[in-house]
Amino acid sequence: MLKVGFVGAGFVAGFHATSLASVRDAEVTGIMALAGAEALAERCKKLGVGTPKVYSTVGEMCKAVDVVAIFAPNFARMEIAEQIAEARAAGAELKGLICEKPLARNMKEAETMVAAAKKGKLSTAYFENQIHMPSVRNARAQLSAVESAMGPVHLTRSAEEHGGPHEAWFWDPTKQGGGVLCDMGCHSIAVGWYMLTPHGQKPAFLTPKSITAHTMLLKWGLKGWREKLMARGVDYTKTPAEDYATGAVTFENPKTKQQVVAQFTDSWMYDAPGLRLLMEALGPGYSYTVNSLTSPAGIFISDEAATAISDAELALEKSQASRGALILQPNEADLYGYVDEWRDAVAAFSQGRSPLLDWEYGLEITRLVMAGYLSGERGATVDLTDPRVQKELSTYIPAIQAGEGSKVFGK
Repeated sequence: MLKVGFVGAGFVAGFHATSLASVRDAEVTGIMALAGAEALAERCKKLGVGTPKVYSTVGEMCKAVDVVAIFAPNFARMEIAEQIAEARAAGAELKGLICEKPLARNMKEAETMVAAAKKGKLSTAYFENQIHMPSVRNARAQLSAVESAMGPVHLTRSAEEHGGPHEAWFWDPTKQGGGVLCDMGCHSIAVGWYMLTPHGQKPAFLTPKSITAHTMLLKWGLKGWREKLMARGVDYTKTPAEDYATGAVTFENPKTKQQVVAQFTDSWMYDAPGLRLLMEALGPGYSYTVNSLTSPAGIFISDEAATAISDAELALEKSQASRGALILQPNEADLYGYVDEWRDAVAAFSQGRSPLLDWEYGLEITRLVMAGYLSGERGATVDLTDPRVQKELSTYIPAIQAGEGSKVFGK
């Protein structure tokens, strides 16, 4: 039984605790967080996924667990990884490290985290749940014979959209690392890359060649919506971030030299039932589609009954309504791939091997996200094979991340 320690106790940590209820051979035995640790510990007990002890430091918890999962805010992750490396050097017998997407806010931070894990000789798991979605994995498996006969997928489209993040720090580009491109574009780029990858090849098999991206501030730049953010301590008149991002990444098959394309679109202004994940994969003579808002279940709540609703998100993440005809997803943790990414990581760490996705892969996703911001700033396609671009990306901080989004969006 793997003993898992959580660093962070926010929304995503709670979602992962729920996911572990469907995973064998792992339990949450420790939590370290600046806020919410006691409440999350109680939740874990109710879910039957462990009776975690609350720790005051990361180093202290490392001595008592097998695996540390970093679910803390983006701006704290590099320092946490370094603290874990220090604990490892001091004798902590860890078997692995997990980090929720994105690995970091920029290349410098991501490379520091990868180096910290290597210093501690630790196996790592990069948690990108959408690659583990059963609908995506099963569609690929079902079509593997067709792919062998006809050829691999040549175009993918992936989108993640909802009405906006839960926590105030997500809206602050200096803390989060940007806007929706950093927050959700990392998902869409990764799953698009994965859907293009020929069956049986590793997730990073295809070589990124170029990226064209656009970042815009649409809904949350309007006066009334800016004021809503102001009430949460975020001022988009001074430090705006994009609420819409779209683009395309061109990849090349290193064996056949065939070029393929992953399109992505992400937004924080999807005023609809709730979170929507939409993926399409198009191959020669075949295709598949995934839509997370397609459900076999639905519910209806009248105006009168709506007063009894305490949490609309019990039915659907990022739900925008509490009455009327609503979509019901009975097991979001499984639907979105959280359960399967845990199963992959637990099996890998228990067997002393690497999970499907490691921090090196997370580093490459960070590189593509940074290149997307660079493309948006320049208004031009970025050549990912150009040594000058590669060098620039290693130290690049997007203007939006630096708090200078007004230069990108105009005043």
